[in-house]
Amino acid sequence: MQPWQTLNSRLLLDRSPWLRVLAEDVQLPDGRVVEAYLRLDTPDYIMVVPVDEGGRIGFIRSYKRGVDDIDLQPPAGMIEPGEDPLASAQRELLEEMGCRADAWQDLGKYVIGGNMRGGWAHLFLATGCRQVAAPNSGDLEEQEVVWLSGAEAQALWLGGNLAQMSSAAALGLAFAHLMASSED
Repeated sequence: MQPWQTLNSRLLLDRSPWLRVLAEDVQLPDGRVVEAYLRLDTPDYIMVVPVDEGGRIGFIRSYKRGVDDIDLQPPAGMIEPGEDPLASAQRELLEEMGCRADAWQDLGKYVIGGNMRGGWAHLFLATGCRQVAAPNSGDLEEQEVVWLSGAEAQALWLGGNLAQMSSAAALGLAFAHLMASSED
């Protein structure tokens, strides 16, 4: 297999830093040209699944405009220009939950849409979380920190009660990693 080649790229909408929409003319490996193939560029971001020493999992409850509802999600945020994803994850955990963690596990990086892209989601598991400060996210939305037992968090996840794909993916990867670690 060969990757597609971008022949031309036109900016259709620029709402930086939040969103850029491009129309790209691409050439397929067999020589065919597809005109105006859409690409979405959104900022790269992190999401952290925090686990405290008692095995509870931390969430942020807040209104999310994309789902137009109150939702639970692990702490998340944009990666600042030039910032390392792990440093961003540590910063966001401190800002949104007032926590630091003893250990960090990189759970990988993923795009939401394989065909149109979006930003890269860098997912992390943070264990041994402990409160060191009051939360101070500075975000637009009102936020509440919620700690659930592992069983409650898993029931929420398995019940399809998370509106955001990145939340479901991060929790699934964290549960798989925690299960594998407990079997060692």
